[in-house]
Amino acid sequence: MPAVRPSPVAYRHILSLRVVRCFRPDPIPPAELAAILEAGRWTGSSKNRQGWAFVVVDDPAGLERLATAGQFTGPVRAAAATVVLIRLPGGNDFDIGRAAQNMMLAAAARGLGSCPITLHERDRAREALALPEGHEATWAIALGYPDEDAEAEQRRRAAAAGFTGRRPLEELVHHGRFGGPLP
Repeated sequence: MPAVRPSPVAYRHILSLRVVRCFRPDPIPPAELAAILEAGRWTGSSKNRQGWAFVVVDDPAGLERLATAGQFTGPVRAAAATVVLIRLPGGNDFDIGRAAQNMMLAAAARGLGSCPITLHERDRAREALALPEGHEATWAIALGYPDEDAEAEQRRRAAAAGFTGRRPLEELVHHGRFGGPLP
């Protein structure tokens, strides 16, 4: 059976996704945010458990409170909104990651930037979001319209510090066993 090829546009979109850490102050229209959340809702999950919930934080005080739950949360403070992915009891981290990636791709398709965030202080995140027992908030996605000038400067500084490009496929892929050469 021949391999199914993804749409060239969709594939280009996947390969061009980049993290955005600098946002303009423009609010995100409700319909745009709903479309991003819908992409998260439609993510596949193990045994169709859908072991997640999403908390949208879009007020400055809430964003600041949420930002105190992580170590590298500048993008949360700068974002128009942040979606916190809540792992429900019985949910799993792999599915949460899949939902996050779907939402980040949907945001990019709609002209918004996104940045994945780790909430290192889980108790502080749980308190900031008033989560029930057994619900975990470890990851979030900062969202907003990219500040192109600030992003270009940030990328320039990152490149000067040696953070550039992707490793070649030959360094990442092993065949048959770890260390096994590609055919």
